[in-house]
Amino acid sequence: MTQLVTGDAVVLGLQPARVPSRAMALAIDLVIVFAAYLLAAVLLQSSVMPLGTAVSSAVQVALLVLMLVGLPVAIETLSQGRSPGKAVFGLRVVRDDGGPIRFRHAFVRGAIGLIEIVMTAGSVACVASLVSARGRRLGDVFAGTLVVRERIPAEPVVPLPPPPPELADRFARLDLSAVPEGLWLAVRQFLARIPRMDAALVWPTAARLSAELVSRTGTPAPPGIHPVAYLTALAGERRRREELRVFGPAGAPGHGRPGTAAAVAAAPPPPPGAVSGAAPEPAYRARPAQSGSGFTPPS
Repeated sequence: MTQLVTGDAVVLGLQPARVPSRAMALAIDLVIVFAAYLLAAVLLQSSVMPLGTAVSSAVQVALLVLMLVGLPVAIETLSQGRSPGKAVFGLRVVRDDGGPIRFRHAFVRGAIGLIEIVMTAGSVACVASLVSARGRRLGDVFAGTLVVRERIPAEPVVPLPPPPPELADRFARLDLSAVPEGLWLAVRQFLARIPRMDAALVWPTAARLSAELVSRTGTPAPPGIHPVAYLTALAGERRRREELRVFGPAGAPGHGRPGTAAAVAAAPPPPPGAVSGAAPEPAYRARPAQSGSGFTPPS
């Protein structure tokens, strides 16, 4: 997904619309525009015909330009970027910074769209959208706008396994700034999918991701530590830092560490017979040494 960054370096979770959905939305809009043009032409025909052929032709041309430019501009301005076709497919025109468009943005898009969509049968707009990394046509480039998707399927949030107790505070001072966001995403997805993965694939995948993290941080896992435990500890440490940055020292949920007053107050009561203060069972169990470095997912 292409990330949109504002002037304040804030990443927006907006997904640009692609050519197929935009083309279908445009087809609906053009059908509405031409239907409105035909209706208005029929209503005005009886009024302008007595004035002569020249006047009738001028009125027809002015009406066509008004419907092709004025009507789409008015609709996008009043609806803040949602024409009827875009509303059907869940699209919206926004500024580059994610804000709502105004009249000048809609006017520039409509004026240039008359050339790149109507006069060229959409070929120029199609080529420009395919070349652009964010699917922008020339009208979007000159207006500083972007067509984004509003209806994005929500992905289920899978909680990450807790870090092993022996590694809970080991990486508290480790510099993680060199690790790219894509690598963190791969680690989170891998940890969330472990219960559904084949046990034979867990070790090589964990070893590969661990090697990439070691190359970025310069700190390998302690001897005898399973690569999944190493990944879990680093992912938990990064999550703790994110909570600390967002909520602050007093507002972070449990300060990112189990056993604090906030965590104890929010934790459910232990089941009967449970030992107070016992560490949670990790989400992985390494096989014995004689069976190789495999992985047994929890039942």
